[in-house]
Amino acid sequence: MSQIRLLIVDDHEVVRLGLRTLLEGESDLKVVAEAGTAEDALVQTENHQPDVVVLDIQLPGRSGLDVCREIRRKFPQTQVVMLTSSVNENFIVDALRAGAIGYVLKQVGNDELMRAIRAAQHGEMALDPKTSARVIARLNDLQKKSEINAFHDLSPREMDVLALVARGQSNKEIGQALNLSEITARNYVSNLLEKLHVRNRIELATYAIHNRLEEHLSGGE
Repeated sequence: MSQIRLLIVDDHEVVRLGLRTLLEGESDLKVVAEAGTAEDALVQTENHQPDVVVLDIQLPGRSGLDVCREIRRKFPQTQVVMLTSSVNENFIVDALRAGAIGYVLKQVGNDELMRAIRAAQHGEMALDPKTSARVIARLNDLQKKSEINAFHDLSPREMDVLALVARGQSNKEIGQALNLSEITARNYVSNLLEKLHVRNRIELATYAIHNRLEEHLSGGE
């Protein structure tokens, strides 16, 4: 049986010792190195090329997020599982954005950590149940904010014009629907192309649909 090669990164020696004892009790896991600082974590990753790094998010000097980001950039074959006591939603989302494939709370128990490590080895994301709920809530909140911000530079009239473009209306039809001249409608469309940094009407329509423009017009936000 091939073993999953692990690097443990935590600034507390007692925590590292406990993790090593725990993990090496599993026949398919092997701890190849430990590190107590961000700099040492990068050195040990380069020296040992572990399959999975078990990484504390809070390290002296540099953030574990920075370490995760650099490991994933320099050693893309190495996966990172965050092991931390922090349940801060921003930390969780930032860790995933930094490239972590797992996020496990220290207080949830050994089984979740084992599951996350084995999942990481297969390229599968693993979050403990508490973390999953927080991530879903946070991502939903970020999605809503992103959709709102997608139209924050547009006037109500521009929103109306964009909605009609998304429905496939021509400049003439937009003008008739909004009591505008065809030239004025065309100018609105041109301004929208510039404001939203898209190249044509198809991309305008796609932008509107992707960011759920109709919900904003109907008060769904």
